[in-house]
Amino acid sequence: MSRQIVLDTETTGLSAEGGDRIIEIGCVELLGRKLTGNNLHFYLNPERDSHEDALKVHGISNEFLRDKPKFAEVADDILRYLEGAEIIIHNAAFDIGFLNKELERLGKPAFASFVGQVTDTLAMAKQLFPGKRNSLDALCDRLGVDNSGRTLHGALLDAELLADVYINLTRGQEALLIDLGEVNTPGVVIEQVDLSVFDLPVLLASEQELSAHAEVLTQLDRSSGGKTFWRMADAGP
Repeated sequence: MSRQIVLDTETTGLSAEGGDRIIEIGCVELLGRKLTGNNLHFYLNPERDSHEDALKVHGISNEFLRDKPKFAEVADDILRYLEGAEIIIHNAAFDIGFLNKELERLGKPAFASFVGQVTDTLAMAKQLFPGKRNSLDALCDRLGVDNSGRTLHGALLDAELLADVYINLTRGQEALLIDLGEVNTPGVVIEQVDLSVFDLPVLLASEQELSAHAEVLTQLDRSSGGKTFWRMADAGP
């Protein structure tokens, strides 16, 4: 059964290269597209203050973070939890940029070397809803995910919301898939078949079917006064 981790961070500002640091990391686990409750959550001492604009977004005070562990103290715990999983992030470049910088400070390899793959839900949303707002709040509204408790950004809450958003974004893709690991019916034996060994036949339309199709197109052409798309395409610019 595939293991997926939905991840979010909060930071002191917007520039990892400029010295901003992670102050919170939240992760929720999905197994077979279901929340397991095996979550990971840390507040972190960034060893610097948050920018004023960042404070307005996450509301996590500098004083609150001063006695929290530094990233170096929990890095191994985080990496063990994430190891080999598919990581789901909204606007992945941002979070991974910060994680890479934190790992670089510790002399560790880049984030991607520890995980199976990274899925960016922002990129997915832009493909599904081109030209629309695709922030986490906008997607919650569009997909019917309740985000009424989100007055400020928080890594764990945002990861939980993103898990619901991801499941809704991919529901069409997954609807026909059966997780054989969850089937446990007495007396029922399910055999997995490798379809790649079969040559799938190509079924061509018969002369009768082609003729019927041509007649339908002709009728559509007449009813539109010759303004059907294929006629205009044939006519050229």
